[in-house]
Amino acid sequence: MSSNQVDLKLLKKFKNELTRFMMLYQFGIDELNTKIDILKQEFQYIHDYSPIEHVKSRIKSPESILKKVQRKNLEFSLPSIKENIKDIAGIRITCSFISDIFEISRMLENQSDIEVIEKKDYINHPKPNGYQSLHLIVKIPVFMSNCIENVYVEVQIRTIGMDFWASLEHKLYYKFENEVPAHLSKELKNAADTVAMLDKKMETLHEEIRKWDSDDDDFESEFNLLQASEGKLNIPRALLESFSKDK
Repeated sequence: MSSNQVDLKLLKKFKNELTRFMMLYQFGIDELNTKIDILKQEFQYIHDYSPIEHVKSRIKSPESILKKVQRKNLEFSLPSIKENIKDIAGIRITCSFISDIFEISRMLENQSDIEVIEKKDYINHPKPNGYQSLHLIVKIPVFMSNCIENVYVEVQIRTIGMDFWASLEHKLYYKFENEVPAHLSKELKNAADTVAMLDKKMETLHEEIRKWDSDDDDFESEFNLLQASEGKLNIPRALLESFSKDK
């Protein structure tokens, strides 16, 4: 057998293994996105409000992964990459208020099949340049046809203002190849402080507005949900009273 034939077999095997490897991260994102969507719909239905505004996901390209392997001086093997590079798959959740960030985090952490590996709070402890966000590294099971694979996914949760700032910062660092002029870095930090102040102000307004929600309005809203297309829904008193009993 010639060396070319051996190389061709190795290339085919590498392609198949790499394809499966990358698919696992897509499946991990799909699993987590499904959980996030269920939580969003449940919260919307129960509280008539959703803390989740937008959800985006991405998977690092093979080229980007290999560059990180070289930069971190890791072993060139898929098991090593899987265990040492935990941000191959990423999900970014954008919400309106700071309190939403921690509520979303709490809901995810309470999922029995999600294991939080790492948590970095850049909201209470912003980076020196002003960056704010909540980062989670989670491990989620993916059920394949013949086994269960645990996949790492990075989750970033931030407000709309934080996300806008981070997008601008990324563009600047890319444009200046990580060497942003001092005056722009200063302006960027000032902008981050402004975003933080605005987020806190919006949070205060949000809490104030919620206090004005009257019980009568709540009753009418709930009552309207029980209107059937043919007329009013008659609820047996025994059924209604069963919800007041302690369980």
